Amino acid sequence: MIEVTNLVKRYGDHVVLDHLSFTVKPGQIYGFLGPNGAGKSTTMNILTGYIGMTEGSVKINGHDLLEEPEAVRRSIGYLPELPPLYGDMTPKEYLTFAAELKKLPRGERAAAVEEVMELTGLVGMQNRLIRNLSKGYRQRVGLAQAILGMPELIILDEPTVGLDPQQIIDIRNLIRSLAGKHTVILSSHILTEVQEVCDHILILHHGHLVADGTPEELERSLRDNVLDLTLKSESPSDVEALAASLPDVSRWELRNGSGECQLALYPEEGADLREAVFNACVERKLPLLGMQYRTTGLEQVFLRLINDDLPAPSAGDSLPEEMPTDAEAPAASLPDVNRREASDSDEACRPDPSHKEGADEE
Repeated sequence: MIEVTNLVKRYGDHVVLDHLSFTVKPGQIYGFLGPNGAGKSTTMNILTGYIGMTEGSVKINGHDLLEEPEAVRRSIGYLPELPPLYGDMTPKEYLTFAAELKKLPRGERAAAVEEVMELTGLVGMQNRLIRNLSKGYRQRVGLAQAILGMPELIILDEPTVGLDPQQIIDIRNLIRSLAGKHTVILSSHILTEVQEVCDHILILHHGHLVADGTPEELERSLRDNVLDLTLKSESPSDVEALAASLPDVSRWELRNGSGECQLALYPEEGADLREAVFNACVERKLPLLGMQYRTTGLEQVFLRLINDDLPAPSAGDSLPEEMPTDAEAPAASLPDVNRREASDSDEACRPDPSHKEGADEE
């Protein structure tokens, strides 16, 4: 579906993307993660043809981005972080205009507009001016524009920004429903969103790809191989004796509490201690209240990969639910529209009604 090879983007002496290479398979949802300035939005803008690359190649559906830009654009739907909406239009007018710009067949435009309004929950707002809509509904209008015509590749930059919890759930369900028939690339700073929605994750840092895999693969690759036990005991020495008797344990840590002891066991590579722990507890008559391998969440994986100077986080460490907004993305627009950001008060670029109804395809 997408082949990115040795992609480089420089602004003067500043390198944003440094020989970035990755492959996106069809029918899956890919999540782009990375700190501010990592190159996520730059990569998305290059894929959509909005900005040019310094070096490298991009192929989408077998079409080279530089040699066949029109063929590439026809297969992409794009929602930038700040959707370029025209405030003096209604959602229905705006989407009809977008259908013309995307060169959908004239006889199919009305049905296509109705379909995306239904999918994004805009039917009840279709005749209101966009400037009078809430931020959440404006985001829905931008998303409807991106999926209009049902392109094979849909690129979404922060698609749930400004939505309330129920709207976020609805949009996530919509994105999931697109998988299979469509390939989706999703950029988000909400790690739980990426983990819940995406089949595959790409993590960028300083313009490099530092991780590529499913959420489960990334968590497993950086998991702490530590077995945490909770034992009922008033005698820490009994717990210490238990730990010392276990085979294949490289080291252990004990924390004593009121009537309970927390024991962390560090196994030798490849060793599974659970059966030995259970049998030893039975023999020593130490009630075993809990036993589990320490897990590594996506937040911890993210921190380890991007914070070169920070120690690896311990179990229980986490990131905030929402991280700062990526400030690296320039203003973007619909395909083949003048690249500028339109505010709600923008009175320009409203199409002539006669043109909208009577324009024929060339």
